[in-house]
Amino acid sequence: MRSERVAIIGGGVGGLTAALLLAARGLDVLVLERAATIGGKMRETVIGGRAIDAGPTVFTMRWVFDEILAQAGATLEDHLTLRPAGILARHAWGASARLDLHADIDASADAIGAFAGLDAARGYHAFCDRARRAYQVLEPAFIRAPRPTPLSVAFAGGIGAFRNVSPFATLWQALGDHFKDPRLRQLFGRYATYCGCSPFHAPATLMLIAHVEQSGVWLVEGGMHRIARMLGDLAEARGATIRTGAGVTEILAGGGRTIGVRLADGEVIACGSVIANADVAALATGRFGAAAQRAVPRTEVTQRSLSAVTWAMLAEVEGFPLERHNVFFGDDSATEFKDIFDHGRLPESPTVYVCAQDRGASDTPSGQPERLLCLVNAPPRGDAFKSDAMEVARCETRAFALMERAGLRLTTSPRNTVVTTPSGFEQLFPATGGALYGRTVHGWQASFRRPGARTRLPGLYLAGGSVHPGAGVPMAAMSGRMAAERLMADRASTRRFHRTAMPGGTSMG
Repeated sequence: MRSERVAIIGGGVGGLTAALLLAARGLDVLVLERAATIGGKMRETVIGGRAIDAGPTVFTMRWVFDEILAQAGATLEDHLTLRPAGILARHAWGASARLDLHADIDASADAIGAFAGLDAARGYHAFCDRARRAYQVLEPAFIRAPRPTPLSVAFAGGIGAFRNVSPFATLWQALGDHFKDPRLRQLFGRYATYCGCSPFHAPATLMLIAHVEQSGVWLVEGGMHRIARMLGDLAEARGATIRTGAGVTEILAGGGRTIGVRLADGEVIACGSVIANADVAALATGRFGAAAQRAVPRTEVTQRSLSAVTWAMLAEVEGFPLERHNVFFGDDSATEFKDIFDHGRLPESPTVYVCAQDRGASDTPSGQPERLLCLVNAPPRGDAFKSDAMEVARCETRAFALMERAGLRLTTSPRNTVVTTPSGFEQLFPATGGALYGRTVHGWQASFRRPGARTRLPGLYLAGGSVHPGAGVPMAAMSGRMAAERLMADRASTRRFHRTAMPGGTSMG
C-alpha cells in the first residue's frame, strides 16, 4: 500500500508553510532540511554572538501570514511582535541629495516635492494611483490564482483594467510617464530588483510593489529569521516532524507517481506525496533524480535572476543617519544592469543596499557595534566560475567608497564580517548559479512561465520563490499554501472512487 506520508524537501518559508497547513489538517508530514537550521534563504549568520539577518530583510503583505495562521488555528500577534515602519527607506545620491519614502503617501509626496519639484510630487501621486490599480487587478487574478494566464488575468480584471496596468511596457518606460528626474526613475526602478530583475526589461506590472510597501512595511522583533522559526514551531506543534541535516538526493517514483525519497546517507523514506521546496533549477538539472528532472521545465542560464555579494557585519557607524532600510545609488543604472545581465560581471557602478538592523529595534544593546547587511546586485554565475577574490575586493572598494561619498563611514574588521558571493550562494542553493529569485521575469509573459504547484509527476508538488506566484517572503508563503491546497485537492479527487473486491467494479459512493 502507498504511504500516506507527505515529505517536504527544504525548510524554507514555502515548505514550512505547506508543512503547517497540512499538519493542521491531520496529515503525516515530514520536513527534510539539508542545512543545520530551517529557514532556507531566510537565513541568519552569527557574528560576535549576535544574529544578523543575511537573507530577506523586508516584511510586507502581512495579510498573507494572517490568513495562513488563521487556517492553522493561530494568530500572528500571538507569535510575532511586529511594528510598522514610519520611514520605508532612506535614499542617497552623494553627500547632498537624500530622499525618504514614508508610510504616509502625502508625506512622501511632500518629500519628493522638496527634492525634485512640484511636478514630481504630482507624478508620485499619479504613480501611486497606478500602482494601486495594478495591485487591485493582479492580487485576485494573479497572486491568488493557482495557474493564471494572460487571458485569465485580462478577463478577471476586465480588458480595460488589464490595459491600465501596462502589461507590455517595461517598468523603466512606465516610470518615465510619471518622473522626469532620473534619480526618481532610478529609485522606483529598484522595485524590479525585489524580483531579481532589471527595470529595463521587467514588466511595468511590478509597479504594484509600490502599493504593497505603502500598505505596510513591518519590523520583526528578533529578526526576519524569527518568521521561519515561528512557522516551524507551529508545524511541529500540530504534529509535523522536522529533520535538519537531512539532505535528499533522489525523489523516488514507481507506478507513475512518487513513492518516496532517498537521503544522502542512503536512507529511503516511503511517502505518497512530495513537496519540493527547492529551486526548480535543482530539480531540472537532475539533483533529485531522473523522475523529478522530467517533471519540471528547465531554467536556462540566461533566464536566471539576480545574485548578490553581501557583507554581514558588526561595524562602527559614523556620519550618515541610517534608517532601517537605506539605498545608496551609483551614477548609472543602465550600466549597472548591463554589467550584470549582458556582461556577467560585478557592476562598475553599483547600487548598495544597507539594512541597519539595530535601527528601530527595541532590544539594541547600547555602546556596541551595529549589525549591518550590505548588498550589491551581482550576476548569477556562481557555478560557471568562482568569484575572483580581487574582483570581489574591487567591488567592495567601489561599494564602500560610494557609501562614504554619501557620508557613511563604516569601521569593521575581517573577523566581524562575513562575505557571501554568487559562488557562496551556489553552494547554499545548488544548481542556481547563486540566483536568489528563481527565474527572472524579463518580458511580459515571463511571470506566467513560472511553474505552478503541480508537476508532470503525480504526487510531486513545488513550493518556494522559484515557482508561482513569485519571489519574496509573502509570495514564497503563498506558494506553500498553494502546494498544500493542490495536494489536498488531488487526494480528495483520487478518493472519490475506491477499488472493490470485484475486478473491474467500482464503488460509486
